[in-house]
Amino acid sequence: MTNTDTEKHQIDVDFFKQLDRFTFMVRKKVSTAYAGSRRSIRGGRGLETIGYRQYYPGDDLKSIDWNVYARLEKYYVRKFEEEKSLTTHILLDTSNSMNYTSNSTTKFEYGAMLAAAFAYLVTKDNDKFAISTFSDKVNIKRTQRGKKYLLNSIDILTREELGGDTDIEQCVAQYEKAIKSRSVIIIISDFLDDPESIKSAIYRLSKHDLILIQVLDKAESQLSFHGNIKLQDVETGTELHTYISENLKSEYQKMLEEHSNSIRSICNRFGADFHTFTTDTPVFDSFFYAISRRR
Repeated sequence: MTNTDTEKHQIDVDFFKQLDRFTFMVRKKVSTAYAGSRRSIRGGRGLETIGYRQYYPGDDLKSIDWNVYARLEKYYVRKFEEEKSLTTHILLDTSNSMNYTSNSTTKFEYGAMLAAAFAYLVTKDNDKFAISTFSDKVNIKRTQRGKKYLLNSIDILTREELGGDTDIEQCVAQYEKAIKSRSVIIIISDFLDDPESIKSAIYRLSKHDLILIQVLDKAESQLSFHGNIKLQDVETGTELHTYISENLKSEYQKMLEEHSNSIRSICNRFGADFHTFTTDTPVFDSFFYAISRRR
């Protein structure tokens, strides 16, 4: 079952209040021109004291360490290392297959709520983010910061028009050109694409802190159908009349598991995170699982 294009996507963000006790853990330091509000050891917001040197005329008087002066009666200034702010790029699949649901929540809506949750934590740290969308082409959004931008991004997602096939390889190749520095990249998709295409995308982004989140509907993850049935490819419209037997279910489950495991294996090779969630799982539970297993 798919939602009609005239319906607004239901993106419930009530769970945001449960996120206030969390911080998004970043595996790699990234470089941008702005020092955000991340925790620092000493010396002010976004700065870490790494040593001292003698004072020279023209140095900022605020950088003098008066405790050192009291002990040595010489002027020393603190040397700082800037802890750069984090930029997070979230890529959300909007292909036709993401419009599928066997319950009340489509894969797109579930993925959008996960994207919003990541963006919320990034916003808490006053860092930049963008939620861009892709199918067979990518719609690149400019990274910005702030709660107003977050709310606007969520509102845009509620009105997002889904369509097209999935071409993650070409979309990532295009999006990569818009990334100006090492960043956190989060891709949310059902990843029902050619494994080699997915591998190419992961390789292109492997120098970043990369997270892949696979969103599946419970019906397609477990193939909860039986008997004579008509199947339709929601991306191509191709129909298939078939009989769903227990043997076919078993073979399907095996193929889907092999597909997901191949993605996980590629991610492990390049140091990326990979998680699979179904839309019947509470969004907060899935999100908590993903951030609590940051390596």
